[in-house]
Amino acid sequence: QVQLVESGGGWVQAGGSLRPSCAASRRTFSVYTLGWFRKAPGKERELVEAINWGRGGTTYYANSVKGRVTISRDSAKNTVYLQMNSLQPEDTALYYCAAATSLVAGRYDYWGQGTQVTVSS
Repeated sequence: QVQLVESGGGWVQAGGSLRPSCAASRRTFSVYTLGWFRKAPGKERELVEAINWGRGGTTYYANSVKGRVTISRDSAKNTVYLQMNSLQPEDTALYYCAAATSLVAGRYDYWGQGTQVTVSS
């Protein structure tokens, strides 16, 4: 199994920045893609951005975060970051990462517990 642990969420005022991180461990060699999702109360879960675990290139980003959010990877630390700038109240959500161990589109096999991001106006 792949273990995922998020950290780095928190509270910030509108316009501020946060950089949550997702540390992967155990069978990380089996990971193809790592994605950051978010779930806000009353809303559907949304894939925010995803990265190719081996090459490090971005494979997906949501239009709602385009130009404000950047995903990156530190392969030495098996950690993926989500740099979020110009945060707005509508970005408030539980953010969690997930790992895909196959190339089946949209399928993620392992999930972290999440880190809360709260943006006040």
